Amino acid sequence: MQQTGKNKLLAFYGDDFTGATDALECICKAGAKALLFMELPQQLDAERLKDLDVIGIAGKTRSLPVAGMKAILSEAFEKIKAAGVRQVHYKVCSTFDSSPAIGSIGCAMEVGQAVFNTNTIPVLGGAPSLGRYCVFGNLFAGMGTGGNREMYRLDRHPSMSKHPVTPADESDLRLHLSRQLSRTFGLIDILQQDKPVQEWSATPDGDAEVILIDALYGRQLPKIGEWLDTGVPGAIVFSVGGSGVETALGAYWNRTGILQRKEQWPAVAVADPLLVVSGSCSPVTAKQIAYARSCGFNEVIIDAISVCNNGVPSNVFEVINKALASGSSVIVHTGSKAEENVPSEKLGTALGTIVKQVLYHNKLKRVVIAGGDTSSYTARAMEIAAVEMIAPIVTGAPLCRAISSNKYIDGLELNFKGGQVGDEDYFEVLRAGRE
Repeated sequence: MQQTGKNKLLAFYGDDFTGATDALECICKAGAKALLFMELPQQLDAERLKDLDVIGIAGKTRSLPVAGMKAILSEAFEKIKAAGVRQVHYKVCSTFDSSPAIGSIGCAMEVGQAVFNTNTIPVLGGAPSLGRYCVFGNLFAGMGTGGNREMYRLDRHPSMSKHPVTPADESDLRLHLSRQLSRTFGLIDILQQDKPVQEWSATPDGDAEVILIDALYGRQLPKIGEWLDTGVPGAIVFSVGGSGVETALGAYWNRTGILQRKEQWPAVAVADPLLVVSGSCSPVTAKQIAYARSCGFNEVIIDAISVCNNGVPSNVFEVINKALASGSSVIVHTGSKAEENVPSEKLGTALGTIVKQVLYHNKLKRVVIAGGDTSSYTARAMEIAAVEMIAPIVTGAPLCRAISSNKYIDGLELNFKGGQVGDEDYFEVLRAGRE
């Protein structure tokens, strides 16, 4: 990826698709011109890149073993480095889903440190807009996203502590990440953040290789953005964390006039019928599916193990097409068997195949894809090349437009939802739209 057009402010690499659209939303709200690509941007024309402030890449490393991550990230980071971007962000789930074996954030940090030749890696622990709070190094999260929810320490979270692939058993992010890489850790806690950024220190002797930053309130983020942009030494700042990184940098760039915050967005129209495909096993998503049923959505349950091993049976397409033709919205999911651990790649690809085949026979305005681990594979199976943000609709999951060489996919409105995102009425909101 060669440097093209105006200087880019930021490049972010999302470890899954849903999380990458969260980062896209935060930086677009700050006023940046940005696109989120499926693969590295050099595969697309230079004309599309030249006016961008920010380049995003929606990866799939959250579901990969370490060996697979290293090869993919080494190539991606080298090409990002060639673009001459100073701020590079490895965007992870706001609950830091990972383990030493699968989706290792530590592996990504090691690769990034080597490629970008950085001595210090900042890690932003919280994302207050999503209801994710890091206090004295410990991460707290509610069920779903946003405020006004009961908060749980991460290792006691009713959902994340029981995640089928990467269950959270440690809330102190320094300890969690130290299982994945051997580095010295420091902390900039919430008490230090009352001081000017020039006085921030992660350790008494200042020798920390990884610096975790607390985040409890949204008002702290502009100062954190200032520290990320001015207080971290090196030609390239390689940071790790959730979408709080984009929010922090965007807020600082708004304050300094580099970007002008975007306040006006188009209304989100009704999309009737709506197609939803879900590979999520989160109890949050389960409640959203139940609510959608109560609103008249047709439910199509697929056998996750069967579709992974044998493909999608033809009768599934027949049922979906018949319901959509009658004007009914449809939600396709894996039912109670979603609790069984199936390969994310196979399930996500099956869901993407369902969407693509359905679109060959039905002209739909909008499709919703739920499930962080499966979303990257669903998007790839749909032949999506990139997405651009249309408008905010639910915090952490913007409405986007697909860019694709497939005429049935190009221009389609898309929404990617992580398992923990949204209230019970989520799918009905996506169908009904918002002013």
